[in-house]
Amino acid sequence: MKRTLFALLGLSVWSQALVVLPAPAVGAEFSLKLRRVVEEPAGSGNLKRAYEQQSWNPAQTAVIICDTWDLHHCQNAVRRLEEFAPRINELAKRARAEGAIIIHAPSDCMPAYAGHPARVRAEQAPRAANLPADIANWCSRIPSEEQALYPIDQSDGGEDDDPKEHAEWVEKLKAQGRNPGTPWKTQSALIEIDGEKDYISDKGDEVWNILQARGIQRVIMTGVHTNMCVLGRPFGLRQLVRNGIAAVLVRDLTDCMYNPARWPYVDHFTGNDLVISHVERFVAPTISSDQILGGRPLRSGFDKRPHSHVLAVTRPRTDKAGLEKQWNLTRLPADWTKISAGIITDQAGPAWIRTAIKIPTAWGTEGIRIVIPAAPAATKAWLNGTAIELQPGAEGTSEGVLPTAAVVLDDANLLVIRREHAAGDGGWPAAIVLRAKETTVELKGGWQFRLGDDAAWSNIPLPARFGIGPDLVFQP
Repeated sequence: MKRTLFALLGLSVWSQALVVLPAPAVGAEFSLKLRRVVEEPAGSGNLKRAYEQQSWNPAQTAVIICDTWDLHHCQNAVRRLEEFAPRINELAKRARAEGAIIIHAPSDCMPAYAGHPARVRAEQAPRAANLPADIANWCSRIPSEEQALYPIDQSDGGEDDDPKEHAEWVEKLKAQGRNPGTPWKTQSALIEIDGEKDYISDKGDEVWNILQARGIQRVIMTGVHTNMCVLGRPFGLRQLVRNGIAAVLVRDLTDCMYNPARWPYVDHFTGNDLVISHVERFVAPTISSDQILGGRPLRSGFDKRPHSHVLAVTRPRTDKAGLEKQWNLTRLPADWTKISAGIITDQAGPAWIRTAIKIPTAWGTEGIRIVIPAAPAATKAWLNGTAIELQPGAEGTSEGVLPTAAVVLDDANLLVIRREHAAGDGGWPAAIVLRAKETTVELKGGWQFRLGDDAAWSNIPLPARFGIGPDLVFQP
């Protein structure tokens, strides 16, 4: 019997007929149908959609438009954004007309808006008395995500361009005098900024000040990219939710950075659905743009799938080849049987592990020591791609100091370890430890591991905050 791709991958699929909604009446509250993913019963793995109808007062609502840049290093990302940016613009116009405030947040582009009335308005918002201590920082994980299994591998940056097209795109960006890695300079011209009413800011503290000064209790988030900036920016969903703001993501006006050549090896839009399901289950509910604009939710013309909404995907650990093909989630310390979910009981030869740690400012960048329960002759380690010099420690361990220049404070730092294992060594039966001043942290919990050997595995193309999921971030 022929099996579907979804069945082969262990995907859960849900679908419903599209309903055409009339445009809401002028002056009406936003009538929103919030969608979440719930597990019932708890621990069963049985996921389903759940809905809640709410009415939001536009005067107490803000729309944040995240990182809808004029250009991007990924040409396909530009194409997808340009497809739904006009719909973002229509949503912003409607929300503005009903009394909501619009905050344009094109990160790294503030110099282009120096002196713009909307930028000045954001800068002049009075400092809030309840400004959260860490609101200016990137947020890699919130407590509700601590037990989450992140659904995609984005460690390559998620770029899904055709290689030939991408090479041509890089040359076009260079010809415009732009850095091909970070070519954005402004927000997309497809989204209008009202200089008399709107705000422009990419700073978490400024956005918080705006929300408090205007009495905003709820936020509608749209823009890109869901699995990176929409979640993690200082003004992103995680920061809003953990600081008590009711927030929703507009699921048809967002996109993720996901490369189908990476796990779970599904098409781009299925990857996007998986990220949205993660958001709905662990971070915030979602809505669709038709709830404000009427009509139907936007469906991308690049999306050639049947109408389906993916909830989850199982991790395909079926044989040793799978342990060599991709990074696999595990929890350390553990023996080989647990590390490999029963696929192997021993390993002789090289294997790699990686995770990330958010290093607090209080630690500083100097003198942070790492203790690895393996001899230096068999071990190499890197922090954010910079080699850690290891020396023999007590009882057969390796010790080293994290390279000062590589440490990023108040942010995720990628830690990668390569070990030449000997038969019978038991895997990783003891925890890797970090020591900073008076603090000792045992890195017990989420890691990824991979059998085989490739020098490129010592780093990822983007900073850890972009490439590593929340299930791999230790937060002392």
